[in-house]
Amino acid sequence: MEERTLLTLMVFSSLVVLAETVAQKHPVEIYSLHVDCKVTSRFARTLITSKIVNRANESREATFEVELPKTAFITNFSMSIDGKVYPGIIKEKASAQNEYDTAVSHGHSAGLVKITGRKMEQFHVSVSIAAASKVTFELTYEELLKRQLGKFELLIKVRPKQLVKHFQIDVHIFEPQGIRFLETDSTFMTNELTKALTKVQNETKAHVLFKPTVDQQKINPEFDETLLNGDFVVRYDVKRDAAAGDIQIVNGYFVHYFAPQEMPAFPKNVIFVIDRSGSMAGRKIEQTRDALLKILQDLRPEDHFSFITFNSKVVEWKSSLLPATAENVASAAGFVQTLSASGGTDINHALLTAVSGLEKAEGLPERSVSMIILLTDGQPTSGESNVEVIQENIQKAVNGKYALFCLGFGFDVSYKFLEKMALSNGGIARRIYENADAALQLQGFYQEVATPILKQIEMQYPENAIEGLTKNDFKLFFEGSEIVVSGKISNELDLLPVEIKAQSHSSDLTLKEEANVKEKEQVFQNQSYIFGNFIERLWAYLTIQQLLEKSISAQEEDQKTLEAQALELSLLYSFVTPLTSMVVTKPADQEQTDLASKPTEADNEKRNSVPVGDAYKLRSASLPGRWRSEPPSGSNKKLLSVVARQRKKMRAQPVVNVHSQLLLQLPKKNEIICLNTDGKAQPSVNLLSDPEQGLTMTGKLGDRANRFVQFEISYVNPPAQIHISTDAIVLRHNNESTRLPWTESATLAIQGLSISVEKEKSVTASLSDTVTVKISLMKFPEDFLGLHFLNTDRFSDKVSGALGQFYSKARFENNSNMNQRADERLLSGLQQGFRHCLPWHPPGQAQEAPAGQVDDEAVQERLEA
Repeated sequence: MEERTLLTLMVFSSLVVLAETVAQKHPVEIYSLHVDCKVTSRFARTLITSKIVNRANESREATFEVELPKTAFITNFSMSIDGKVYPGIIKEKASAQNEYDTAVSHGHSAGLVKITGRKMEQFHVSVSIAAASKVTFELTYEELLKRQLGKFELLIKVRPKQLVKHFQIDVHIFEPQGIRFLETDSTFMTNELTKALTKVQNETKAHVLFKPTVDQQKINPEFDETLLNGDFVVRYDVKRDAAAGDIQIVNGYFVHYFAPQEMPAFPKNVIFVIDRSGSMAGRKIEQTRDALLKILQDLRPEDHFSFITFNSKVVEWKSSLLPATAENVASAAGFVQTLSASGGTDINHALLTAVSGLEKAEGLPERSVSMIILLTDGQPTSGESNVEVIQENIQKAVNGKYALFCLGFGFDVSYKFLEKMALSNGGIARRIYENADAALQLQGFYQEVATPILKQIEMQYPENAIEGLTKNDFKLFFEGSEIVVSGKISNELDLLPVEIKAQSHSSDLTLKEEANVKEKEQVFQNQSYIFGNFIERLWAYLTIQQLLEKSISAQEEDQKTLEAQALELSLLYSFVTPLTSMVVTKPADQEQTDLASKPTEADNEKRNSVPVGDAYKLRSASLPGRWRSEPPSGSNKKLLSVVARQRKKMRAQPVVNVHSQLLLQLPKKNEIICLNTDGKAQPSVNLLSDPEQGLTMTGKLGDRANRFVQFEISYVNPPAQIHISTDAIVLRHNNESTRLPWTESATLAIQGLSISVEKEKSVTASLSDTVTVKISLMKFPEDFLGLHFLNTDRFSDKVSGALGQFYSKARFENNSNMNQRADERLLSGLQQGFRHCLPWHPPGQAQEAPAGQVDDEAVQERLEA
């Protein structure tokens, strides 16, 4: 049982930095290579930094390659050449595709991402650097780690191909549940390299540091060849005490992890549907036989099973499911050993026969789990060959009663077809790679689904207090996996209750738990290496993943809606997903456009037009970029509504009907006041200055003197200025300017500062632990700009300026006796003649809106509209 409950962190990342070399010793030298992974309660953020110098007397090309997990989202990439930063800009895929295709037509383009294996995809970029110049590459990606077979594993492939003066791997782990077990492993470790490895661990934190010197990296003291060529692995386990799982809360977002232990398994009723068509001949059918023989040995005596094999014809091993007795298992093994391959592929008939076998089965345990496992390597060529008809037939026959798992062997199979069929019937799809370990891949998949311990799981939370709830009902739970649910706490709660209902082998279960919100928030306070908004980003990551997954099996119209919502969240949170792409900018003298896009497993099919090993070229299909106004249909309504509510919360756009320009969320209050301008045009208005935040903001009124048409946001660290006008957004950093038009959505980041543009709507500037600034493009009655602040509790008590005074914490702490005159004094500080369009209510007082003004409730209604 200990092996089954082992939790090991599973981030598959591999790093390869290549430098062009000539006869002499590494003229393009990697002098620093740092992998920094911070894992906070399952959510991992990895930053890879490579610093390269050109020691040659002429320009040379430096190449940066990183292998990252397929399940990860790239969030940032930049190149810094001689102090000038060239950022990657995240855009809607269709928009980036147009730029890419234009560059391709002129022969100046390169795709940056390709799939390199079953778990990895490779990021690759090259740049020419002058003699004696330096370049720094930085790539950041994030991932919610998935528990499989009770293990998470952090795997870093180390292959610099040269000695690196400053080489370092840092892995920081913080698990509030407590770390029970921690270990490291490596395929290249020697006694000398072991001295460069340190491991520090306490109850909830761990730090693994690998920092070998140049001498320790050498294979032989006489030669400059590196030992660093292989895998570096970190594994750990967490303590699990609470029966109802663990709830964690940061900045109003929560995540709930649920992974019960030591529960009896359901008996399984499983039918294996095995393709034996001609394309399976040779190694494939041999590996399938080997895997099935091992799987038969793993069946429990209480399980029932059978086999169906198919080519152009469908053959049932037995007319009914049999218990997994030693005699029946031995008989089945004899049948498996006779499997041979020839003929066509009738998937439709084979699966319908399997469903019929489960329907008519007798003597099965009352509390059991029924499933079908399909293995095929090709397209349907016999019987019904229309994949849409097959999907419809199978979904109608299964009718939600059984789980269908689809395994695609190799690259001739249509993974998209199998994935949709599996997801529509409560299962998952998996590609089996045609490698020497294909039999182990098949066995590994079976082990993941071999031990169901719960079914019909419902995770219930208070409906009126939670927004944007991710998927909270699950058909099956397998031992060694983990259920993750996340959402936003919309009301001020002291306690967050949760109730879990599920069916176990022996009885129906109800588990209850309450989380103290304030106590949970304090857990993550003052953690120096924890990124503070990680649960919000975890929520966004999980929501995008589930929207994309749901879109696979949705009808066309709903599919467009789901993809549009996933796209908007991808841009909002700066994720490179299958719906977005990153345009990599380069120095002006290098006429090349590089594009980083995320390929999906369905894209990983064998194509004659794409030679093996080439960078994956994006498909050019356009995706919708706006939200649909018509209501969604059927089962999508709930999912779409929670995402839409989150979008409205994050936008909080000014109320156009009353011409309000400035929305101020008062510190520690649930009120919003809005301000209009009623002053004279001036060159610049000092709106806000906070020296502790390193943030300054000014604004400029237009000729009409009552509308802002320009804003300037200045940051101290990083030293950057953002100029926003009604024409465009311009980022200035290190004497370089990057222009972002309002006409397309885009995201870019520099040293932690993120600028996200929503097409013709708004631009958001955010920096860790700093107030977020959102500026809206208004078009009524003419173009002007609106302003809104988020995370205003981060303002210091030194904040000042026409708007900054509203956020000075000293003004709002312990001021329960503030009266109307105090209110007037605050408003009188707006020296530029701002007009207060809503009454600001002092704490503990209620006031009626003056005649002709709009009350708070009306504004909130408009904000929600």
